[in-house]
Amino acid sequence: MKGHIGEFEELVLLTIAVLGDEAYGVAVLEDIQQRSGRKISIGALHSTITRLEEKGFLTSFMGEPTQERGGRRKRFFHLTASAKQALSDMKSLRNELWQLSNLQLSSQ
Repeated sequence: MKGHIGEFEELVLLTIAVLGDEAYGVAVLEDIQQRSGRKISIGALHSTITRLEEKGFLTSFMGEPTQERGGRRKRFFHLTASAKQALSDMKSLRNELWQLSNLQLSSQ
């Protein structure tokens, strides 16, 4: 694996995968907050995105300026093949550990 991914990095990568072509900073932030019930600062998200780009897990490009944003452009993100492999590896590891744990979770 090309570097370890932490829990929040995994959450960011999966959210970008879910959002697809609409994966830009604020959309990622809002989706994570809504799904997880966690308050996330934009600074924490940007730091994580920068780290993921440095690890080679994300690419980004600037969209066109929009009226709704006062002429500013959105920065969109896409997963790289390395990110998909890292997520697959993490999922496999988690599945293996869950199977080996024999942990019975209540359905409450």
